Amino acid sequence: MNMQTRFNYRQANPQAYQAMLQLEKFVNESGLDKKLIELIKIRASQINGCAFCMDMHTQDARKLGETEQRIYLLSVWRESAVYTDAERAALALTEAVTLITKDGVPDALYQQVREHFDENQYTAMIMAINTINSWNRIAISTGMFAPYNR
Repeated sequence: MNMQTRFNYRQANPQAYQAMLQLEKFVNESGLDKKLIELIKIRASQINGCAFCMDMHTQDARKLGETEQRIYLLSVWRESAVYTDAERAALALTEAVTLITKDGVPDALYQQVREHFDENQYTAMIMAINTINSWNRIAISTGMFAPYNR
């Protein structure tokens, strides 16, 4: 495996980078719980295989006080009792949206998420999921890797 960044996309196209930062700003100001946002980012990054984002967001989660146990168990959250029902709904939505071509977002999942989150929060979660999926795709396609090329 080549462990060199292909190119610096921030320098190559600063406008694209600024657009992504605006999405990130929206998510961070959306009112969603910061720990929940990090769980979403970590779970999507696990699915997408983005080591750079995994490294970044596990560190960010720890800074917010997230426990090692909850970070380690995130890839098997269905078999773990350490997540709340609301977090489980958000994680299921994260997986469904990240893997949207598989089954879409079934009505039952939508209803499960809406038991815990209103329409505004649901929209913010969709934006959080889409944003991290975009960051994952940028990092992977430009050859960013963890932790060597920050």
